Amino acid sequence: MLNLNQLEHLLALDETRHFAKAADKVHLSQPAFSRSIQALERQTGLILFERKSGEIRPTPAGQFLIDRARKLVLEARAVQRDIHLYQRGEVGELAFGVGPFPCATLARGVIENIRNEFPKVALQTEIASPAELLAMLLKEEIEFFVADTGDIDTAPYLQLEPLMRQYGHLYARVGHPLASGAHTFEQAWEYGIASVKLPDPLKNGLRQLLQHSNRNLPQLALECDDVNLLHQLTLNTNTVVASTDLAAKPWIDKQQLVQLNITDFPALFSNISIVSLSNRVRSPVASYATAQFKQTVI
Repeated sequence: MLNLNQLEHLLALDETRHFAKAADKVHLSQPAFSRSIQALERQTGLILFERKSGEIRPTPAGQFLIDRARKLVLEARAVQRDIHLYQRGEVGELAFGVGPFPCATLARGVIENIRNEFPKVALQTEIASPAELLAMLLKEEIEFFVADTGDIDTAPYLQLEPLMRQYGHLYARVGHPLASGAHTFEQAWEYGIASVKLPDPLKNGLRQLLQHSNRNLPQLALECDDVNLLHQLTLNTNTVVASTDLAAKPWIDKQQLVQLNITDFPALFSNISIVSLSNRVRSPVASYATAQFKQTVI
């Protein structure tokens, strides 16, 4: 019979593609880890990994088992967690994540409501990029996250619940040289553009825009997941910020920032969703929190 430890060892080797690193990840010596993988191959009668030119890669049979092992391990962790919740009788903490723009536009009201409804619950909110939040979710470090899912591949072990679409434009301070009239993206780029860490599809779009001048895409003037810092920078310099309309609204309402008229800038948007693990029973406070996020966009 296979056991969960063996399946976790299998997943560790798939993730690291290196025996020593995988052994360290699961807190085993390398010989003990190698014996575990060998035992798994004997038990299944399958060759799970192959070595070519120093590379360790799963065989088709290995990938078959890896896909199923991932589901089983996630389910086992969910069972352990649900038993713990049942024994305690109530949830004492909630850890969830938010991406940069949901943090700036949605999270504050939700957190305030959670504190009012569950004053004894300890909250932990992680603010990070979607890729970083996904890694935390798969490690069971957070229960769910709310972020742009444009760069997240769908998988059977993930549940995505669409919330809203936030459209984006370029913004600059009132009085900026580009604040009036129509301009090109190339002109805006010359002043430096600040943005959150962009997913690959958006970077490719910017690269295409700059190909008109036969230049490779240089780095952004500032990449930062603190949306408030990005807008503050734009208020005090000629830096142009790439932001969503909803995130920029407080500064627009105060007549501190203006949306630039960039004639060749494509319609960009961020698809915001709630992401959690499939077939997972949410804690009462997590169910309340996700319901609150949904209510904020009605």
